[in-house]
Amino acid sequence: MTKDVEVGGHDYGVKDYQDPPPAPLIDMDELGKWSLYRAAIAEFIATLLFLYVTVLTVIGYKYQSAADQCGGVGILGIAWAFGGMIFVLVYCTAGISGGHINPAVTFGLLLARKVSLVRAVLYIVAQCLGAICGCGLVKAFQKTYYLQYGGGANELSDGYSAGTGVAAEIIGTFVLVYTVFSATDPKRNARDSHVPVLAPLPIGFAVFMVHLATIPITGTGINPARSFGAAVIYGKDKAWDDQWIFWVGPIVGAVIAAIYHQFVLRAGAVKALGSFRSSSYN
Repeated sequence: MTKDVEVGGHDYGVKDYQDPPPAPLIDMDELGKWSLYRAAIAEFIATLLFLYVTVLTVIGYKYQSAADQCGGVGILGIAWAFGGMIFVLVYCTAGISGGHINPAVTFGLLLARKVSLVRAVLYIVAQCLGAICGCGLVKAFQKTYYLQYGGGANELSDGYSAGTGVAAEIIGTFVLVYTVFSATDPKRNARDSHVPVLAPLPIGFAVFMVHLATIPITGTGINPARSFGAAVIYGKDKAWDDQWIFWVGPIVGAVIAAIYHQFVLRAGAVKALGSFRSSSYN
């Protein structure tokens, strides 16, 4: 397998993959395409199902453990529910919308010019609405338990500072978005034909691992839509007071992951500098 050529470097071989062109920042033509709205609907339904299953799992665990401390699925089971649902839903929607199911992922891909601003905004709106509807279904089916056991809302745990909560969300989201970039890297997809098929697996597993680490701190957000939808339907002051943590942390984590992958691992800054130098000599 040949090596890719660094711009401004030595040509040791022919580049064996093709990077897709950057998505336009503002592409108003997309608004006239059914594919955009189909993708937004897929994001809405996927986020709805994600919140429905995971919030029910959280409430069920709290209900069972209230009577028996050894009962229920435990933190491990909750982490599996979140990671497993992401694996399933990314697999189902990757070919339609890209399987974002998370405003932080969408924002990271926007920064990397993988999606346009128009598509990113529509995705984020669809994700937030889907999360609200998913939590609404849980409350409709189990209103008593929903209110009694916290509605699956993300809140900063007692004993932790806001700074610790934000840091946990930043690092957790970095792990997730970095995994998304790595699993969908066109360079890897070209060289390893199995990578596109297996991409949902590491993404879901990243969600699982982050939940194991941060459930005791923040309940694990790493997905602003998940935190927002639960807060809207639950409606208690604590969930709203801590809401900023579950937006600031994931957005910052997504920004760091996008910069790290695009400009460090993929040497975007070096290639741009090499291109600039080459054009200066011509």
